[in-house]
Amino acid sequence: MRTWTFQSAGSLTFGRNATDHLPDVAGGLGAKKVFVVADAILERAGVVERVGSKLRAAGLGIDVFHVDRPEPAVETVRSATAAARAFGPDVIIGLGGGSNMDTAKLVALVLAHGGDATDYTGDCRVPGPVMPLVCVPTTAGTGSEVSAAAVFTDTARQIKVSCLSPFLRPDAAVVDPLLTVSCPPKVTADSGIDALTHAIEAFTAIDNNAFPLPSGEKTVYQGKNPMADVMARECIGLVFRYLRRAVSDGTDLEARDGMALAGTLGGLAFSNAGVALVHAMEYPVGGAVHVSHGAGNGLLLPYVMKFNLPAAQQTLAQIPAIVGRTPTEGEERDSIRAVAMVTKLREEIGIPTRLRDIGVTEDMLPGFATKAFAIKRLMRVNPRMPQSEEEILEIYRAAF
Repeated sequence: MRTWTFQSAGSLTFGRNATDHLPDVAGGLGAKKVFVVADAILERAGVVERVGSKLRAAGLGIDVFHVDRPEPAVETVRSATAAARAFGPDVIIGLGGGSNMDTAKLVALVLAHGGDATDYTGDCRVPGPVMPLVCVPTTAGTGSEVSAAAVFTDTARQIKVSCLSPFLRPDAAVVDPLLTVSCPPKVTADSGIDALTHAIEAFTAIDNNAFPLPSGEKTVYQGKNPMADVMARECIGLVFRYLRRAVSDGTDLEARDGMALAGTLGGLAFSNAGVALVHAMEYPVGGAVHVSHGAGNGLLLPYVMKFNLPAAQQTLAQIPAIVGRTPTEGEERDSIRAVAMVTKLREEIGIPTRLRDIGVTEDMLPGFATKAFAIKRLMRVNPRMPQSEEEILEIYRAAF
């Protein structure tokens, strides 16, 4: 077995009212002034005040920046960085969904090392530790609170891009399921299917022993390994058990607990094993039509699973048993059944099923295929490596 590693946030505080511990967590990082990246929706829902009041009561100075839209553009990152620089914080806090947490990561990066967020896109290009960083998710699914990735939209190229580095893992994650209660059904669904995508891509990733990393190249992702498998399996089971409930009744605290844990476990799985073709294909789609990352992933997931069947049949066949269904007598049948189960879940929670439903036009597909095929750092994680743009284009056409 090839050597593998497993990394997470520096610490993880999890549970109802976990935000009560946030002042101590920030204080432990030397905080006297904290810069909070949030958004106007969380402000109106009272979440910013709920968290901010605890920090102020501990004697900490606070400045709050509102991310202006989901899937932040690089211009938003630049504005947040300028505001943080003017405030002069000791600690950055990302409060919200993946967009807010990723923006906070990028602010912490640029304040520490200068330049622009676009200077650090790709794998392992961050030169050293970033500013002290705490992530507090208010949705359940992105896993950004424990991951080494920060995603934003490069508006000049009309594509989502990612900075990947061990230095982007937060110093601390504070996961309070009660913060997700105000999350509306659509965001709950989009975030939850994102967690499932993370888990399935990590679980079906190419094995660590066969991971095709060129000599001398560094990467955060390293392929399927035993520790990531544990996290991915548990995440898959939790999503199938609780996501429908969380979408249909946001006050179902047991479901909120389960999905908050699923989101974090999915983040731990994918940020070590890797995400793959679903994400590579979603990036150009999201960059062009601005669909939420979770909805784009959820739309594409069953189509990519079907493409991966020849190479991932044995792994996919385990999913029915993971979610408590009685296995059939055939591996092939159970792997096909797994695709059908994900397709059904996606439809039941209201995720779009066709690219045309989210504003994609057929003439966009070849350009998407070209962009997706170029993202080699994700392609090499996939159990079935696409050999041409045409293969990816066929998946897009099936999803259209």
